[in-house]
Amino acid sequence: MSVPEGKPRKQIVLGAHLPGVNHHTVWQDPAAGSQIDVKSFAHLARTAERGFFDLFFLAEGLRLREHAGQIYENDVVGRPDTFTVLAALAGVTDHLGLAGTVNTTFNEPYELARQFASLDHLSGGRAAWNVVTSFDAFTAANFRRGGYLDRSQRYERAEEVLIAVRALWDSWNSGDVPADSATEQFLARHGVGEFDVRTNQFDVRGRFNVPRPPQGHPLIIQAGVSDQGREFASANADAIFSPFRTLADAVPFYRDVKARAVRHGRLASDIKILPSAGVVLGDSAADAQEKARELTHRQVSPATALALAEQVWNRDLSQLDPEGPLPEFDADTTSPPRWRGRAIHDPDLNAVVARWREVAARGGLNLRETVIEVTARATFVGTPTAVADQLDDFVQHDGSDGFILHPPVVPTGLDEFVDTVVPLLQERGSLRTGYTGTTLRENLGLSPARAAQPA
Repeated sequence: MSVPEGKPRKQIVLGAHLPGVNHHTVWQDPAAGSQIDVKSFAHLARTAERGFFDLFFLAEGLRLREHAGQIYENDVVGRPDTFTVLAALAGVTDHLGLAGTVNTTFNEPYELARQFASLDHLSGGRAAWNVVTSFDAFTAANFRRGGYLDRSQRYERAEEVLIAVRALWDSWNSGDVPADSATEQFLARHGVGEFDVRTNQFDVRGRFNVPRPPQGHPLIIQAGVSDQGREFASANADAIFSPFRTLADAVPFYRDVKARAVRHGRLASDIKILPSAGVVLGDSAADAQEKARELTHRQVSPATALALAEQVWNRDLSQLDPEGPLPEFDADTTSPPRWRGRAIHDPDLNAVVARWREVAARGGLNLRETVIEVTARATFVGTPTAVADQLDDFVQHDGSDGFILHPPVVPTGLDEFVDTVVPLLQERGSLRTGYTGTTLRENLGLSPARAAQPA
């Protein structure tokens, strides 16, 4: 495809996401393997590195979700510890970035700084942190004796955790010095490793015991869509996960975040916009479309459609026909939630009901089809050549800087993409043919790390 006039060709950033607790994972597929076996993680990571991807990304699930008072039976059960998995992958890859989702609500700055610094050293400068907060008392019961932070406090805590963690990383000097006992004594005499962080949430001081990470700061990833989220992410994040599926929606977000980054004294290129995306390949356009239709109907079974709709209506919908119309009644806004451990981003349930009804009316969709439409991620469908064109077009026209690909089948769901689409992107000059940097930050072309800034 052609690049817009006057613009250089952008290199596509690619990440691989091992899916977990979500309905997009087709764990019942005969080709699916274990979601917790190290071989599954290793296969997907090695495949991504073979395709010259930038990073491997793990989401987080801190508690098994419950629906109508029972463990939700259609979820994949099990989520190994993020740092353990990424440390194992550091030993079977050489260039791939290793990104983990780790919660700021339930972890302390010292332990977070130490874990990510250790991972960065262990991997030779390939660590990345997706900074998230937790939203409910259900999850908090595992950590805070039943208590939890309200919405405003958890965002305040997240900002101050990041400031504190970066202060700890920066407490060591950036020089390359031998780690012998004489050197350690010299550094101790000169205050290296000492920190003193006092904020509304923290009063911590001491001496940090891990030398400065190879990247200075491991990469920071966030998902900021609200005005507050965009402002904080544009000041602090190295990458943002974007939810936008079309160029019409994605371009304004891209331009806004990049402009905010510049206002914070950064280069526009120092923050990468990365939507989650799926790929469905076929021998022809018709073949790919049929595969995509089959996939979405396996992801959203009739039972899954009703369960997901119950989160919005907050009522028992088991007597409804999922192939029939949407419920005519409003959401129940007074009863306890039927789902626990699954986030809904708009607390106004009837506003969500209204949006679902608009989607259904516009497309002439039944309930199940509406659930498929409103919960879908960006999906590129077609032959390998067509998908390469679609991905490249999206990036070159500033819909994003790349994509986090989420194969629905673990661990082999990325193999076909790497074997067929990656060579086409390389031929276009839109994807590297070799790694040029030694760290994730270098491979992404990012500026050196800097201290965290308040939003």
